[in-house]
Amino acid sequence: MRRAASASRDLAIVHDLVLDSERVAQAERISDRASGHGVHAGDYIAMTQRFVRALVACAPFIRSVWIAGSLASGGFRESDDVDLNLVVDDGHRHLAYVAVNALGVLHALGHRSKPVDDLTRRPVAPRLMTANLILERSQLTPLARQDEGMAFELLVSEPVFGVDLFREIVDRNPALLDHFPQLAEKGAPLAIEPAPRAQAPRWLYPAALDGAARAVGQMAWRYMQWTRRHRPDALARVAFVRETMRPYTLFDDAGVT
Repeated sequence: MRRAASASRDLAIVHDLVLDSERVAQAERISDRASGHGVHAGDYIAMTQRFVRALVACAPFIRSVWIAGSLASGGFRESDDVDLNLVVDDGHRHLAYVAVNALGVLHALGHRSKPVDDLTRRPVAPRLMTANLILERSQLTPLARQDEGMAFELLVSEPVFGVDLFREIVDRNPALLDHFPQLAEKGAPLAIEPAPRAQAPRWLYPAALDGAARAVGQMAWRYMQWTRRHRPDALARVAFVRETMRPYTLFDDAGVT
């Protein structure tokens, strides 16, 4: 299989990694991140599961949560933040964004000694829990994107809550399997047991509040971008991640990319 991989397209095997020609120069850095993943990943997975329990308890409109980013894909280091993908009730995307960030700030206050980099540095507490992708239930059938990038995002994500809904997404969008057939057999080894339950009443969060949440979230987003104004690498990384998430990005009309 390795020989076949290296013979296809512009792929090469470097440091036991199969890489395309554009990433060969990054092979050592990628290998170092992969080999160091196990040092802190276990602690951060347990921390994330506790966070998701608290999040679901206070935000009953959140239906599914998956760990994404480096903590899911195997390249986590302690200075990274934890990316979360969420599925929420219709009309609650911005409420979910505010909930993750508000609870995330409170959570991060207890971890101010966490190592940071240009992406996780914040004035008061480190950036620790991040809403990466937020989908409403009506956006799931069908997904606007069923391309290789979306299929890979699902493949490397690790559901911790709402596993049945995660599997429902795959079942209802079979084109994803054309890119990664192994999605059909994907397990959920990090699922929280017993599953967390909402404790706040649903009526506390009517969809009418989503507009106000959008304004609050947009201001917070602009502020974070302002704090990074002297860090071009961080701004470029954020712009790249947002581009890969379109058309599901929030605040696309906020004057930032």
